[in-house]
Amino acid sequence: MSTSPGSQSLLLIEKVLLLRSLSIFSDTPEIILAELAPLMQQKEVEQGTLIFEEGEQGDCMYIILSGEIEIHKGKTMLAVLKEKEVFGELSLLDAETRSASATAKTDCLLFKIDQEPFYELIESRPEVAMGFIKILCKRLRQLNDKTALGAS
Repeated sequence: MSTSPGSQSLLLIEKVLLLRSLSIFSDTPEIILAELAPLMQQKEVEQGTLIFEEGEQGDCMYIILSGEIEIHKGKTMLAVLKEKEVFGELSLLDAETRSASATAKTDCLLFKIDQEPFYELIESRPEVAMGFIKILCKRLRQLNDKTALGAS
């Protein structure tokens, strides 16, 4: 029996390397990434699948292993995310509703990380939260820059 590349599970070390390649975890020590890696649940998604909808309660984030995800509000496209990008990460930190929808633009292979086990990891490893704080600060600065440019 042969398996297609998309259906193979990544080894722990491959998951750690994937996490290391993400800006959100780039400063997180590998020993901690090795604790985070088992929380990653592999999910295959077909093109056109709505992954989550704006206004839904969020409780997980996704990492794109392959494929493209479109982030949109109604019919307005906000971004197209590709391999080694994350989305839905705010839902790991709070239980607010989703601020936008996410739809698979192509067939995708994703990893899902749920909020509850992530919180448990943060309790013992606050360094993981530091990566999130850094990326959120960067995004806030970019938004401020965009707003300032639009106002001038």
